[in-house]
Amino acid sequence: MHRIFPPTAALFTGAVVLASILPAGGAAELAAQAPESASQADADPADSLSAVTLPGELEFEEWEVPWENTRPRDPFVAPDGTIWFVGQQGDYMGHLDPETGAMNRYELPEGAGPHNVIVDAEGYPWYAGNADGHIGRLDPGNGEILRFDLPEEIRDPHTMVWNSEGDLWFTAQRSGPAGWIGRFSPSSGAIEAVQVPGEGMRPYGIVVDSNDRPWIAFMGSNHIGTVDPETMELEMFETPHEESRIRRIGVTSDNRIWWVDAAFGHVGVHDPFSGEMEQWESPGGDEAGLYAMAVDDEDRIWYVESNLDPNRFVGFDPATGEFFSISEVPSGGGNVRHMVFDPDTRALWFGTDTHTIGRAIVP
Repeated sequence: MHRIFPPTAALFTGAVVLASILPAGGAAELAAQAPESASQADADPADSLSAVTLPGELEFEEWEVPWENTRPRDPFVAPDGTIWFVGQQGDYMGHLDPETGAMNRYELPEGAGPHNVIVDAEGYPWYAGNADGHIGRLDPGNGEILRFDLPEEIRDPHTMVWNSEGDLWFTAQRSGPAGWIGRFSPSSGAIEAVQVPGEGMRPYGIVVDSNDRPWIAFMGSNHIGTVDPETMELEMFETPHEESRIRRIGVTSDNRIWWVDAAFGHVGVHDPFSGEMEQWESPGGDEAGLYAMAVDDEDRIWYVESNLDPNRFVGFDPATGEFFSISEVPSGGGNVRHMVFDPDTRALWFGTDTHTIGRAIVP
């Protein structure tokens, strides 16, 4: 179901600075499952790779967030090099200056439950009000929030990403039986959305390729998918293992789509041109709990084994098909849920459940 919703907006002034699917309803046919590579098929699932050691190539720095028990998460780099993040359990947006370590807190509407933040070209941060169904923009100059309430069908905006035209794509994993994928225009307030078919599919991570096509990870299944920006038709592809749960997703410069599997401990790739898929078992094994991921400026894949204590950042090089780095998070991490790569500083930015905002400079 493809829906177009009228624009709505409201101004919230209580902020304070403290320091298609096809229109006919039928789902696009699932792509044929690609066979698993021989190396994976022959692997012994009982083998644990958690003892594998590789050089720790990352240079870490972490800043402790002073607002306790608020789950700081999802940092994003602003055009001026400063960092915005959200406090999911504290209804705030945080701002970090990495040069000085100074942090400021901006209050969001009570009950917003912000889950994600991205910053536009003018430096305004936009957040996903995951707990009460809205998308908001903060004006750092006066603390005001421009609020856009989503249609009642879409109650939990989750992860957001920009396209090249300044539109915002987002996922909503628990809205309706299987979730929604939407496109929001900040300039007009217009929303177009696609209802995911089935039950419990849980659209989660999202990226946009060089053709402005969004790609989505489905945390409730072993699928990835894409929406045609022109027709808003949703196409879904099944990854090799039925037991997989695809949480986060990335794209390399050749427009190949990479994913991490939270349930089965694999990193995988889908080639949209050939339809082929391939995957590799993570060094931490099946139960490593792969979570945050990002692609750097050399097309290397970085992701986090979040079920290990401390959490481990793993580097994978698609050019060689080999893992080349394992680095432990100094604070332990708890869970590193999402991260972004900043090409200007060659750094991965992440938040932790151990209450830090972190930076990991890549080699």
